[in-house]
Amino acid sequence: MNIAIDGPAGAGKSTIARRAARELGFLYVDTGAMYRAVALYMINNNIDFSDEEKVSLAVKNVNIDLCYENDEQQILLNGKNVNSLIRTPEVSATASKTSSYKAVRERLLDLQKDIAAKNSVLMDGRDIGTVVLPNAELKIFLTASSKVRGERRYKELIERGEKADLSSIIKDIEKRDEQDRNRAIAPLKQADDAVLVDTSDMSIDEVVNRIIELKNSISE
Repeated sequence: MNIAIDGPAGAGKSTIARRAARELGFLYVDTGAMYRAVALYMINNNIDFSDEEKVSLAVKNVNIDLCYENDEQQILLNGKNVNSLIRTPEVSATASKTSSYKAVRERLLDLQKDIAAKNSVLMDGRDIGTVVLPNAELKIFLTASSKVRGERRYKELIERGEKADLSSIIKDIEKRDEQDRNRAIAPLKQADDAVLVDTSDMSIDEVVNRIIELKNSISE
Protein backbone atom coordinates (compact mmCIF):
# COMPACT_ATOMS: atom_id res chain seq x y z
CA MET A 1 0.00 0.00 0.00
CA ASN A 2 1.21 3.48 -0.87
CA ILE A 3 0.36 6.70 0.95
CA ALA A 4 1.27 10.00 -0.73
CA ILE A 5 1.59 13.20 1.28
CA ASP A 6 2.07 16.51 -0.54
CA GLY A 7 2.13 20.09 0.66
CA PRO A 8 4.11 23.33 0.79
CA ALA A 9 7.43 23.96 2.52
CA GLY A 10 7.28 24.06 6.30
CA ALA A 11 3.96 22.24 6.63
CA GLY A 12 5.57 19.58 8.82
CA LYS A 13 5.35 16.84 6.21
CA SER A 14 8.62 15.13 7.10
CA THR A 15 8.07 15.08 10.87
CA ILE A 16 4.48 13.90 10.55
CA ALA A 17 5.09 11.41 7.76
CA ARG A 18 8.00 9.87 9.64
CA ARG A 19 5.88 9.40 12.77
CA ALA A 20 2.87 8.06 10.87
CA ALA A 21 5.00 5.62 8.90
CA ARG A 22 6.56 4.27 12.08
CA GLU A 23 3.15 3.69 13.69
CA LEU A 24 1.74 2.08 10.55
CA GLY A 25 4.81 -0.07 9.94
CA PHE A 26 5.39 1.56 6.55
CA LEU A 27 8.69 2.55 4.94
CA TYR A 28 9.10 6.32 5.08
CA VAL A 29 10.59 8.02 2.01
CA ASP A 30 11.50 11.70 2.35
CA THR A 31 11.76 12.82 -1.29
CA GLY A 32 12.41 16.41 -0.27
CA ALA A 33 15.64 15.29 1.40
CA MET A 34 16.71 13.69 -1.87
CA TYR A 35 16.21 16.95 -3.76
CA ARG A 36 17.98 18.84 -0.99
CA ALA A 37 20.96 16.52 -1.42
CA VAL A 38 21.12 17.41 -5.10
CA ALA A 39 21.00 21.10 -4.15
CA LEU A 40 23.81 20.60 -1.63
CA TYR A 41 25.94 19.03 -4.35
CA MET A 42 25.41 22.08 -6.57
CA ILE A 43 26.35 24.44 -3.74
CA ASN A 44 29.44 22.48 -2.74
CA ASN A 45 30.64 22.33 -6.34
CA ASN A 46 29.89 25.97 -7.16
CA ILE A 47 27.38 25.08 -9.86
CA ASP A 48 25.18 28.01 -10.91
CA PHE A 49 21.81 26.62 -9.83
CA SER A 50 19.96 29.13 -12.03
CA ASP A 51 21.58 27.60 -15.13
CA GLU A 52 19.50 24.54 -16.02
CA GLU A 53 22.01 23.26 -18.57
CA LYS A 54 24.88 23.29 -16.07
CA VAL A 55 22.75 21.65 -13.38
CA SER A 56 21.53 19.00 -15.84
CA LEU A 57 25.13 18.10 -16.67
CA ALA A 58 26.27 18.17 -13.04
CA VAL A 59 23.44 15.97 -11.76
CA LYS A 60 24.88 13.07 -13.78
CA ASN A 61 27.65 13.00 -11.17
CA VAL A 62 25.21 12.79 -8.27
CA ASN A 63 24.49 9.46 -6.62
CA ILE A 64 21.91 9.34 -3.82
CA ASP A 65 21.29 6.30 -1.66
CA LEU A 66 18.94 5.73 1.27
CA CYS A 67 19.80 3.81 4.38
CA TYR A 68 18.09 3.54 7.75
CA GLU A 69 19.54 3.89 11.22
CA ASN A 70 17.22 3.54 14.23
CA ASP A 71 14.23 3.75 11.86
CA GLU A 72 15.45 7.11 10.54
CA GLN A 73 16.10 7.68 6.85
CA GLN A 74 19.68 8.72 6.14
CA ILE A 75 20.63 10.42 2.87
CA LEU A 76 23.95 9.42 1.36
CA LEU A 77 25.29 11.85 -1.23
CA ASN A 78 28.04 10.14 -3.21
CA GLY A 79 28.64 7.90 -0.23
CA LYS A 80 28.61 10.62 2.45
CA ASN A 81 25.85 10.99 5.04
CA VAL A 82 24.54 14.55 4.60
CA ASN A 83 21.46 14.47 6.82
CA SER A 84 22.83 17.21 9.06
CA LEU A 85 23.73 19.48 6.13
CA ILE A 86 20.57 19.67 4.03
CA ARG A 87 18.18 21.71 6.22
CA THR A 88 19.70 25.18 5.84
CA PRO A 89 17.83 28.10 4.20
CA GLU A 90 20.44 28.18 1.40
CA VAL A 91 19.88 24.52 0.57
CA SER A 92 16.09 25.03 0.72
CA ALA A 93 16.20 27.93 -1.74
CA THR A 94 18.51 26.07 -4.11
CA ALA A 95 16.40 22.92 -3.97
CA SER A 96 13.26 24.87 -4.87
CA LYS A 97 14.97 25.91 -8.09
CA THR A 98 16.89 22.79 -9.08
CA SER A 99 13.98 20.44 -8.32
CA SER A 100 12.05 22.04 -11.17
CA TYR A 101 14.60 20.88 -13.75
CA LYS A 102 13.62 17.88 -15.86
CA ALA A 103 17.00 16.13 -15.62
CA VAL A 104 17.00 16.34 -11.82
CA ARG A 105 13.46 15.02 -11.50
CA GLU A 106 14.05 12.16 -13.93
CA ARG A 107 17.17 11.07 -12.04
CA LEU A 108 15.24 10.74 -8.78
CA LEU A 109 11.82 9.70 -10.06
CA ASP A 110 12.80 6.17 -11.09
CA LEU A 111 14.35 5.49 -7.68
CA GLN A 112 11.24 6.72 -5.87
CA LYS A 113 8.88 4.65 -8.00
CA ASP A 114 11.02 1.54 -7.57
CA ILE A 115 11.00 1.89 -3.77
CA ALA A 116 7.20 2.27 -3.76
CA ALA A 117 6.70 -0.76 -6.00
CA LYS A 118 8.61 -3.00 -3.62
CA ASN A 119 7.35 -1.72 -0.26
CA SER A 120 4.37 -0.31 1.62
CA VAL A 121 5.54 3.28 1.72
CA LEU A 122 4.53 6.63 3.08
CA MET A 123 6.18 9.15 0.78
CA ASP A 124 6.09 12.91 1.10
CA GLY A 125 7.02 15.75 -1.23
CA ARG A 126 5.51 18.27 -3.64
CA ASP A 127 4.15 16.06 -6.43
CA ILE A 128 3.85 12.58 -4.95
CA GLY A 129 0.11 12.20 -5.46
CA THR A 130 0.12 13.89 -8.86
CA VAL A 131 3.30 12.55 -10.50
CA VAL A 132 5.35 10.06 -8.47
CA LEU A 133 2.54 7.86 -7.08
CA PRO A 134 -0.61 8.83 -9.01
CA ASN A 135 -2.18 5.47 -8.11
CA ALA A 136 -1.51 5.68 -4.37
CA GLU A 137 -4.37 4.25 -2.31
CA LEU A 138 -4.37 7.30 -0.03
CA LYS A 139 -3.37 10.86 -0.93
CA ILE A 140 -3.14 13.68 1.59
CA PHE A 141 -2.42 17.37 1.01
CA LEU A 142 -0.89 18.73 4.20
CA THR A 143 -0.78 22.49 4.65
CA ALA A 144 -0.74 25.35 7.17
CA SER A 145 -0.72 29.13 6.99
CA SER A 146 2.57 30.77 5.99
CA LYS A 147 2.67 32.49 9.42
CA VAL A 148 2.40 29.20 11.29
CA ARG A 149 4.93 27.53 9.01
CA GLY A 150 7.33 30.43 9.51
CA GLU A 151 6.99 30.23 13.28
CA ARG A 152 7.71 26.51 13.20
CA ARG A 153 10.81 26.95 11.05
CA TYR A 154 12.01 29.83 13.26
CA LYS A 155 11.66 27.70 16.39
CA GLU A 156 13.49 24.83 14.72
CA LEU A 157 16.45 27.02 13.77
CA ILE A 158 16.66 28.69 17.17
CA GLU A 159 16.63 25.32 18.94
CA ARG A 160 19.58 24.29 16.75
CA GLY A 161 21.45 27.36 17.93
CA GLU A 162 21.23 29.16 14.58
CA LYS A 163 20.40 32.83 14.07
CA ALA A 164 17.01 33.48 12.46
CA ASP A 165 14.63 36.32 11.63
CA LEU A 166 10.95 35.40 11.69
CA SER A 167 9.74 37.97 9.17
CA SER A 168 12.44 36.95 6.69
CA ILE A 169 11.57 33.28 7.12
CA ILE A 170 7.88 33.94 6.42
CA LYS A 171 8.76 35.95 3.31
CA ASP A 172 11.06 33.17 2.10
CA ILE A 173 8.30 30.59 2.63
CA GLU A 174 5.78 32.67 0.67
CA LYS A 175 8.32 33.18 -2.12
CA ARG A 176 9.01 29.45 -2.27
CA ASP A 177 5.28 28.67 -2.34
CA GLU A 178 4.94 30.93 -5.36
CA GLN A 179 7.87 29.28 -7.12
CA ASP A 180 6.64 25.77 -6.36
CA ARG A 181 3.09 26.50 -7.53
CA ASN A 182 4.18 28.07 -10.80
CA ARG A 183 7.09 25.95 -11.94
CA ALA A 184 6.69 24.41 -15.38
CA ILE A 185 7.43 20.82 -14.36
CA ALA A 186 5.43 19.08 -11.61
CA PRO A 187 4.08 22.20 -9.86
CA LEU A 188 2.85 22.01 -6.29
CA LYS A 189 -0.88 21.29 -6.32
CA GLN A 190 -3.43 19.19 -4.53
CA ALA A 191 -4.39 16.00 -6.36
CA ASP A 192 -8.08 15.84 -7.23
CA ASP A 193 -8.57 12.82 -4.99
CA ALA A 194 -6.37 14.01 -2.09
CA VAL A 195 -7.71 14.75 1.38
CA LEU A 196 -6.89 18.29 2.58
CA VAL A 197 -5.50 18.45 6.12
CA ASP A 198 -4.76 21.94 7.48
CA THR A 199 -2.37 21.59 10.42
CA SER A 200 -2.36 25.27 11.48
CA ASP A 201 -4.26 24.53 14.69
CA MET A 202 -3.34 20.86 15.10
CA SER A 203 -0.65 19.19 17.17
CA ILE A 204 1.68 16.63 15.61
CA ASP A 205 -0.14 13.83 17.45
CA GLU A 206 -3.49 15.04 16.11
CA VAL A 207 -2.22 15.08 12.52
CA VAL A 208 -0.62 11.64 12.83
CA ASN A 209 -3.85 10.23 14.26
CA ARG A 210 -5.81 11.79 11.39
CA ILE A 211 -3.56 10.08 8.84
CA ILE A 212 -3.94 6.74 10.62
CA GLU A 213 -7.73 7.19 10.66
CA LEU A 214 -7.74 7.89 6.93
CA LYS A 215 -5.59 4.85 6.24
CA ASN A 216 -7.79 2.60 8.37
CA SER A 217 -10.93 3.91 6.69
CA ILE A 218 -9.80 2.65 3.28
CA SER A 219 -8.40 -0.62 4.65
CA GLU A 220 -11.71 -1.73 6.15
